[in-house]
Amino acid sequence: MRAVIAPPAGSNMSADKEIITMAEATALLHRAFAANGVSDAAARSVAQALVAAEAEGQVGHGFSRLADYVAQAKSGKVNGRAQPNCTETGPAALHVDAAHGFAYPALDLAFARGVVAAKANGCAAVTVTRSHHCGALSVQVDRIAREGLIGLMVANTPSAIAPWGASTPLFGTNPIAFAAPRADASPLVIDLSLSRVARGKVMNAKKTGQPIPEGWALDAKGQPTTDPEAALAGSMVPIGEAKGMALALMVEILAAVLSGANFSSEMSSYFSADGPPPGSGQFLLMLRPGDSVGFAARLEALLGEITAMDGARLPGSRRLAALAAAEQDGVAVPTAYLDEARRLAGM
Repeated sequence: MRAVIAPPAGSNMSADKEIITMAEATALLHRAFAANGVSDAAARSVAQALVAAEAEGQVGHGFSRLADYVAQAKSGKVNGRAQPNCTETGPAALHVDAAHGFAYPALDLAFARGVVAAKANGCAAVTVTRSHHCGALSVQVDRIAREGLIGLMVANTPSAIAPWGASTPLFGTNPIAFAAPRADASPLVIDLSLSRVARGKVMNAKKTGQPIPEGWALDAKGQPTTDPEAALAGSMVPIGEAKGMALALMVEILAAVLSGANFSSEMSSYFSADGPPPGSGQFLLMLRPGDSVGFAARLEALLGEITAMDGARLPGSRRLAALAAAEQDGVAVPTAYLDEARRLAGM
């Protein structure tokens, strides 16, 4: 299916968009990665993750990442043929070495081994080291919840947030995601960056020629900016001010200190092909709800109190609506990104 959407009058959209099915999008990205030295298995894993993020409306973690990922695979900053490995560090503890490859194959392994351990033991904690950009964490925790488990995931990212009261970035946007299974509905998924918005949205704005809203970021002098390029050279504004910085520190401990990965301040950029591998870390926790507490019924009672309130909505409702629309009608991707994907795929 192919349709072109022109920018609406008065919009700051800088390029037309084209609608393609999720299957077409996945096949296109798979081919683009495979044509540029990425192993077939890794190409498939990365393509599926990027399309899933695009379908959710997480445009900063979708097609906009393709060119950067390919450039890094070509430069050797990321090993497109790496094979992650998993070791047990305890009955319910696992450690995955991504081997400086893409994060998604390592997360596939963490998911597969972690789910088995959690179902057998009641819980599983998985650390991931020597990793890369892991995209939309919602994609990862959602599939954990679809196995009937509660999922929590955190990740550290290159420095973008300054400690509260300082001006030099030290922590990444260090996202947190959570998902809980529901008996007769899609999982409840909560995904948030510890900056007011994910840094990938700023990069997407730069690539598509759009300004960013005021309040997202500061320039290198610590002043508010709507220029995405100045924002990328400066720092992101944390959520909740000092509380957001404290959460970023918690994530850094779980994702980097515990896993042995690089600190955010030691990581190279996810957006550049130059420099060493970022060596980032991720941490996943999987919990099996105990039947004795009636988890499903208690969760629905809690969520029902929220939805019964006038004007209230559950976290993730927009994500679910976007996914449903993408599955039925396809995803609308900027034509420039699709042209680039086709060129990289040799089409």
